[in-house]
Amino acid sequence: MEQPTSTTLTDQAPADPAAADDALATQPVGYWSGLAHSAVTRHLRDALARVDVTQPQYWVLNRVRYGPVAPTREELVAGLTPLADGPQDISRAVDQLLHRGWISRDGQRFGLTDDGEAARARLRELVTGLRAEVHRGISDAEYVAALKVLRTMVANIEGAGPV
Repeated sequence: MEQPTSTTLTDQAPADPAAADDALATQPVGYWSGLAHSAVTRHLRDALARVDVTQPQYWVLNRVRYGPVAPTREELVAGLTPLADGPQDISRAVDQLLHRGWISRDGQRFGLTDDGEAARARLRELVTGLRAEVHRGISDAEYVAALKVLRTMVANIEGAGPV
C-alpha cells in the first residue's frame, strides 16, 4: 500500500456530529459526505415533491433539453441510472413525463414540449434557490476546494491517483 505524502498520519476518531473544529481532521469522511448527501437529497426531493415532481423527472427534463441530440429511452436510462436508485427510476420518469405531456416522442427520440420547457424553467428556478440555501455562508472558492478534496479522495480509492 502506498504511504501518504504527509509526514504525519492522522488517527481516525469515531463519527461525532458534535466534534469541535480542532477535531474535524480526525472525523471519517464517509460519515460526513453521507450525511451531507442524505440531507441535501432529502431537502431537494421534498421541495420537488411539493410541486409534484420527482428528482428523476427533473434529471430527464434537463437531459432532454441539454443533450447534444434528442435522446432515446435507452440513452436516458444509461446516462442517468448512476444518479438514480435504479434504472426503473429513469424509465418510470420518462413514462410519467410522457403522460404529463412534458416530453414527446419522435420515433425513438424524446424532446421537450412547450409545457415541458416551461416546467423545466420553473423547476430550474426552484432548484437554483435551493442550491443558494444549501450554499449559504460558503464561498465559491470554499465549495470548489471541498469538491476537489472529494474528487481526489475518489481518485485515490479508485487507483487513478490525485487529480
